[in-house]
Amino acid sequence: MQRRLDLRDATTLGVASMIGAGAFTVLGPATDAAGSGRGLLVALAVVAVVAWCNAWSSARLAARHPSSGGTYVYGRAELGPWWGFSAGWCFVVGKTASCAAMATAFAAYALPEGTAEPLRRVVAAAVVVGLTLLTTVGVTRTARAARAIVVVSLAGLLAAVVVGLSARGAAQPWWAAVDGSVGSVGPDAYGVAQAAGLLFFAFAGYARVATLGEEVRDPERTIPRAIGLAFAFVLGVYVLLALALLRGLGPTALAGSAAPLRELVDGAAWAVPLVVVGAGAASVGALLGLLAGIGRTALAMARDGELPRGLAALHPRHDVPHRAQLAVGGCVALLVLGLDLTEAVGFSSFGVLLYYLVANLAALAMHRRAGRTPAVAVIGALGCVALVATLPLASVASGVAVVGLGLLTRAVRLSRTRPPGVVG
Repeated sequence: MQRRLDLRDATTLGVASMIGAGAFTVLGPATDAAGSGRGLLVALAVVAVVAWCNAWSSARLAARHPSSGGTYVYGRAELGPWWGFSAGWCFVVGKTASCAAMATAFAAYALPEGTAEPLRRVVAAAVVVGLTLLTTVGVTRTARAARAIVVVSLAGLLAAVVVGLSARGAAQPWWAAVDGSVGSVGPDAYGVAQAAGLLFFAFAGYARVATLGEEVRDPERTIPRAIGLAFAFVLGVYVLLALALLRGLGPTALAGSAAPLRELVDGAAWAVPLVVVGAGAASVGALLGLLAGIGRTALAMARDGELPRGLAALHPRHDVPHRAQLAVGGCVALLVLGLDLTEAVGFSSFGVLLYYLVANLAALAMHRRAGRTPAVAVIGALGCVALVATLPLASVASGVAVVGLGLLTRAVRLSRTRPPGVVG
């Protein structure tokens, strides 16, 4: 694959992959779980620490192993084939659910209120098909599209922040909104931890940069810098947005809203089109980055025989894994037609947290061979385990079932294809 992406392209793809995920889908459910505005901000701080640790480990691993596939490649190289497969499988299934969530979020914001649910799902599936075709015509086109989408998305977010933080129409002063509880429940440690697990869904976009390792120029320098820049920028945006939503709607209204930014700007006519268009663009941008990342991981797994080898084919003109992209897009379109948004967020967080657990363990193994034990990777691994344990029970149960099925399938395949005594 050809190295065509520079620092700006890689950073933009990371930002585009994160912005849509958190800004328009998870702040409401996270507030509900946290129990208060203060709980939401604490959860945001907790998940920022865990996500930064994961980003640090991913950046170091990507510099050492600049190949497509992300933690699938890192786990395989540093820990062994089983760890690599586990990471790759968790990424593919978790991020496929993320794609379905992003497409559903796009339809929720882009279509008028009151649109029938079946029509929303059909529109969401059509968006998936269109973006999948875009990912098959070249990575530079994908990066250019992501750059344009980020500009539109940030315009909508800025409008929402201005409305929410302005004095006019605020539900309450910002300090009262932060202290306010959701109903009579209030915050507790478990709720804050669960909110952090849900919010992790909003920070996983930096992995898209690592999965594009074969297409980034000077990857040893570019990938770590792009991941750091994208993460810092998006964290700042999320903090401002959380404060604006808490002040403009209040914790209770935010917790119960499916489209909080639209509700936030209802009284400001100038901001409504900016937010609606920005929300749709952000969801599309995140979906575009996710589809590209999953396709590259599927490419790496297919090269090693962990997925059907036909998915490893590169387009003769555009140098992209077109078969893998089409397969991923088809799966996402089917999920959109039958998957609930909240369930998709929880399931995605489960898979991606396990993916980053392997990333942190791989980083530990890499540094230990050099005589070091970085605290950042230890904190990241423990944080991933803790956040997984506090996710909603339904998300954990479905995640265990799907991940377990993938591991069982690999074990059966190896038992049929390898001589006795050889481990996979």
